[in-house]
Amino acid sequence: MELLKIDLNCIKNTYKKRPCDSNKGTHGHALLIAGSSNKMGAAIIASKACLRSGVGLLTVAFYPENKSVLFNSIPEAMYANSCVMNDLSPYQAIGIGPGIGVDEISLQYIYQLYENKLPVVFDADALNLIANYKIDWNNFNFPFVLTPHPKEFDRLFGEHDSESERRSIAIQKAAALNCVIVLKGHKTFITDGIHTFENTTGNSGLAKGGSGDALTGMITSFLAQGYTTLEATKLGVYLHGLAADITLETQSEESMLITDVIENIGLAFKHLNSKIQ
Repeated sequence: MELLKIDLNCIKNTYKKRPCDSNKGTHGHALLIAGSSNKMGAAIIASKACLRSGVGLLTVAFYPENKSVLFNSIPEAMYANSCVMNDLSPYQAIGIGPGIGVDEISLQYIYQLYENKLPVVFDADALNLIANYKIDWNNFNFPFVLTPHPKEFDRLFGEHDSESERRSIAIQKAAALNCVIVLKGHKTFITDGIHTFENTTGNSGLAKGGSGDALTGMITSFLAQGYTTLEATKLGVYLHGLAADITLETQSEESMLITDVIENIGLAFKHLNSKIQ
């Protein structure tokens, strides 16, 4: 199977420029299930990255005692409690996992997705819940993306001795589950079981907590805007890495924070747009 590069030429054929006559409804409504009493930072990071990536509307579901944290940090986002799962009709995509914890309360969100038809991004604790509780993949009758780092990948699919072995298994599992797998790391690997891609942007400054939360927000944003699961993952991974590369103009790989990277998503879009005019 040919390994393709996610580079500027690849993204030029994926990215859709924003129509000048659009409105917030044009660009989708994303639902993020993220954060818990001691991990609201993950929800804030994912939410900011989601909004910076162009989604029209964003609702975040988490524990109600932390509402003020969300409103003070990112007033553009809306809040919802667990009852949001009773009616998913307002949304176009769901991202679940950053900072939600691995417990019975969070597990209920996974079970409530069984009747869902929207595309879903599973990350972080959502992946750990699937692994810990042996969730039956056959109940996922909707398009979905898995975004594991190597340890999460091994929890889902067994221990592996090398990156090449993980990539080989990722191809098999993506084909069997009819999903997209994003194996995060140096030269992040993406596969839908038919096509395989390796990213060309990014640097070791992303090797810090919160980077995956931001990527989840970005991919969820692109799904809500109408991109396919494969398109959204390629675009999200590329721009996530490009924003990190731009951040090196003002920070080092050691000092870079994911909040710095999120602030440079706009410059990443500007760079992309300048190359396709």
